[in-house]
Amino acid sequence: ITLSQYRGKWVLLFSQPGDFASVATTELISFAQMYPEFVKRNVELLGITIDNNFSDIGWVVDIYNTTGIMIPFPILEDRNAEVVRKYGMVNPDNIYESSVRDAFIISPSQVIMAIITYPVSCGRNTYELLRVIDSLQVTSKYNAYTPANWTPGNPVIVPTPHNVNDAMIRFNEQEKLGLQCSNWYTCFSNINNIKET
Repeated sequence: ITLSQYRGKWVLLFSQPGDFASVATTELISFAQMYPEFVKRNVELLGITIDNNFSDIGWVVDIYNTTGIMIPFPILEDRNAEVVRKYGMVNPDNIYESSVRDAFIISPSQVIMAIITYPVSCGRNTYELLRVIDSLQVTSKYNAYTPANWTPGNPVIVPTPHNVNDAMIRFNEQEKLGLQCSNWYTCFSNINNIKET
């Protein structure tokens, strides 16, 4: 598998510290349960471990045997840690041969848009990863930003103006422009009022 196979799709590349790990298993189950939500967003999931392929297969089969949940996305073997080293996913203490719990969100043009790192002890929040993807897709489609704690359907932020004239127009004509501005640099809008880029 190469990333070029996924050109035109969003990719969530995530590393796991190892197969048959309790936290990692809960993550795979959560990703499998939420997989239709990723598909709706044109996102392909790619898991990667530095365990061997047979161990990866055994882990996926074990999850199915114990939960009835089939993992619908690839788990990639990176036995020599070549990929995880290139992406900086290797545990910094290097005492154990394990990767950290990283998630890379990669755009359809194959640009890394976000890197989210979790400690080995903390499982990922699938809903938060979907929220970040939604935010990135809003920015990509509408050139709008998302405020703290934003969720889809909430107002978005129009990028800050870069000159005094635009700042004055935006602040003084906010109602006409469909904006709600608390100051010249923080203006909210409903996504339906913004044209696609």
